Amino acid sequence: MQRVWITGYRAYELGVFSEKEPKFLVLQYALKKLITQAIDDGTTWLITGGQMGVEQWAAQVGITLKSDYPELQVAMMTPFTHFGSKWKPDNQAKLATLLSQVDFQASVSNHDYSSPQQLRNYQEFMLTHTDGAILVYDVDNEGKSRYDYNAIVNWQDQHDYPLQLIDFDQLQEFSYEFAEISNKGFNSN
Repeated sequence: MQRVWITGYRAYELGVFSEKEPKFLVLQYALKKLITQAIDDGTTWLITGGQMGVEQWAAQVGITLKSDYPELQVAMMTPFTHFGSKWKPDNQAKLATLLSQVDFQASVSNHDYSSPQQLRNYQEFMLTHTDGAILVYDVDNEGKSRYDYNAIVNWQDQHDYPLQLIDFDQLQEFSYEFAEISNKGFNSN
């Protein structure tokens, strides 16, 4: 998979409201491992959206990994123009900063939000412009990502499109790894 779509839960769905929370640190660790593995497997483009949560965190991780993996390109695609314009100013600023740091950014629709069809068009664009997906989503704990999950599963009926699904059990495993690594680092001082 040279071009990978990475998406998943929104920050509020995971109960993450600060980048200082332990949950955030575990998610950053998990995303770094997932993206690094994808790069090792041949990924050259990480393509994500601008939603607060997994999408923005994945873009942050991808940008950070570019120093070790200069071949990696990070793209942020938003579903429509002025995406995020109704968010709080701090969240708008975070999105603007990320959009300025990625290698490519654009909106799938050249219009402001007007209908759910724009979101379906966005999903179709992502599916047709990527070779597979990493989705941080647990089918037993629905969130807005269920729409992306359903679109991917329906796409897989007609296309060879690998999906790496990261559920809460896998996130728990990442948290154990992160704790072990953190404790080793703490104990070595």
